[in-house]
Amino acid sequence: MSGDFLCKDAATPLCEHYTAAGAVCSFSTNWEPILEAARHSFLPIETAPVSVDLSVRFWVDHANSTQPPWPKPYVRGLDHLVFAGFDSGSSMLADLRTRRVIGRFSVGIANDRAYWETVIFPMLLSVLGGSVGITELHCACVAKDEVGLLLAGPSGSGKSTLSVALAQTGFGFLSDDRTFCSQNGGKMLAWGLPTRLKLRREAGAWFQQVRDWQPTDVQKGELVYWLEPERSLGLKRVRRCEPRTVIFLELVKGLEFQLAQVSPDEAMKRLDRDLMADSPEAVVRQTETITKLVEIPCWLLKYGGEPLTVARKIADHFETCCLTNRTAVRREENPSAMAPV
Repeated sequence: MSGDFLCKDAATPLCEHYTAAGAVCSFSTNWEPILEAARHSFLPIETAPVSVDLSVRFWVDHANSTQPPWPKPYVRGLDHLVFAGFDSGSSMLADLRTRRVIGRFSVGIANDRAYWETVIFPMLLSVLGGSVGITELHCACVAKDEVGLLLAGPSGSGKSTLSVALAQTGFGFLSDDRTFCSQNGGKMLAWGLPTRLKLRREAGAWFQQVRDWQPTDVQKGELVYWLEPERSLGLKRVRRCEPRTVIFLELVKGLEFQLAQVSPDEAMKRLDRDLMADSPEAVVRQTETITKLVEIPCWLLKYGGEPLTVARKIADHFETCCLTNRTAVRREENPSAMAPV
């Protein structure tokens, strides 16, 4: 093969900075549509920061015009290097030690904003997150007034269904399956990306907006809906929140609603089960994050029945927890004011 295949001198003059799930990211490219997708996925930083947590450099090859449908992406790792391939002309390489990512992409994928927001950027955070202090949890998340509720549990426990039901009772929707957590100044924050929402076929019967629709995809042998939360269901999307409650879900036939508090040790074991394999240094950071997270009240919910009914009971419990937390904070800040006369 002749020529400069690696394009070592390729120019990426378009550069912006973002907050990606709490990490400061320097992002450069030669393709404006990629920046537009990044602006929609991450939070902007107006002025260049003194230091960054990760740097991303994506170059688009004008001579490569492959078209969708895109093949299933694949990921391979060797020590501190992780390679992700998307089509014959699109791939990226991440160095977990230096926290740098380089990539070369076809024009077709570069122009597919939905693919960046639902595939490439989530994969980027999954690969690099542990190296920059981001912990990816197998949780749904909703929030009210920037106060968050995490819903944890295995596939099929109802995270997506209940997150939609809670959003229909007045919560903002952050995520239905994957939530990124990081610490900032001693405060725990949860972050979401503008990905699509997945509902199983049977869940469609509970929501009027999709009752007459047909599932659009098959995953693990079952029919599923892929939906845009805002456009398809009218949900209010939020981008970050401060988690104050974790609820572990266990779907039980014939049981309506049974809630019991779990210890921090038990909560940590449950969250540890679904963590992605990572480097020893990243595992230490993940452990620190989860240890901090389980300091908030954690509960086990065994439930069944109609999701909106369950969501209303969860919402009532959440309000009670938040009221208790606010009272406790006021007592800590001003104990004399709370003393009986």
